Amino acid sequence: MSPTPSTPHHDAAQRRSGLLFGLACYGIWGLLPLYFQQLAFASDLEIVGERTLWTLLICLAILAFTGTLGKAVEAIRHPRQLAFLAMAAALIAANWLIYVYAANHQQVQQASLGYFTNPLLTVLLGVLILRERLRRMQWLAMGIGLIAVLVIAVGDGKPPWIALGLAFSFGLYGLAKSFAGRRTGAVASLAVETLLLAPLAIGALAWLHSRGQTHFTSDGARSMLWMASTGIVTAAPLTFFAAATRRLPLSVVGMMQYLAPSLQFIIAVAINHEPMPPSHWVGFSIIWLALAILSTDALHHNRRNARARRAEAATAAR
Repeated sequence: MSPTPSTPHHDAAQRRSGLLFGLACYGIWGLLPLYFQQLAFASDLEIVGERTLWTLLICLAILAFTGTLGKAVEAIRHPRQLAFLAMAAALIAANWLIYVYAANHQQVQQASLGYFTNPLLTVLLGVLILRERLRRMQWLAMGIGLIAVLVIAVGDGKPPWIALGLAFSFGLYGLAKSFAGRRTGAVASLAVETLLLAPLAIGALAWLHSRGQTHFTSDGARSMLWMASTGIVTAAPLTFFAAATRRLPLSVVGMMQYLAPSLQFIIAVAINHEPMPPSHWVGFSIIWLALAILSTDALHHNRRNARARRAEAATAAR
């Protein structure tokens, strides 16, 4: 007899597959700098334009194959939801441009810092925009994170603009998506976002083509395949992420998110050999301390809530 969904064997299998999906998702995101470096034959604008159009095609193919194309159509028909998805589209386009620039201009270290900083910024946005109340340890983590950014800024003589741009664009992107609602689904939402960006992408590629600056066919099949694959490396990890969140507790998914910037940091230091002055080592060490505090506090808070829910359930069952 095959195990039912409630058996321990099935639960363990779900956790294992969830971990694999999570590792695949954050692993791809972490290795993206190496991927984009293979596209250095094209300009940043061309790469983002091609990425937008190929991602749209991949998302539409996935929705058509799974019979969920109607979810994207439904989102377009709701003005409020469409407005927030338009805002999300603008933010993710900015994020992609900054990230590609960082990958192809020896600034992967800043990309890593940006995504290490993002969880702290997300908490701050919750306070400023959603009026959420923070626990003491969360305030401490944010204060330490600010010190880390200041240390790096003082050491460099300027703020880490790329890191801040990535952190703010992605943090605000997540906020816009939350306002748009979660019923649309990750792939359908990305399909709408790239659909809204498609006219701009086509216009940018047409402008580059008129100046003789497009490279889709510059190296025959090789350049065409690299460009077309931008849709796959965008949609695939998003699909893996959705699968992981359905199978794992959010606390586990939250801890796994540090895999991507960790891989980016390794790429920056060990592969790209980007300069790593003492101020950067100190700054990164401080940001890691802030994240350790934030993660530990989140785990303790989740455990307390879980115990409280079990106690309430036990009381109700009496």
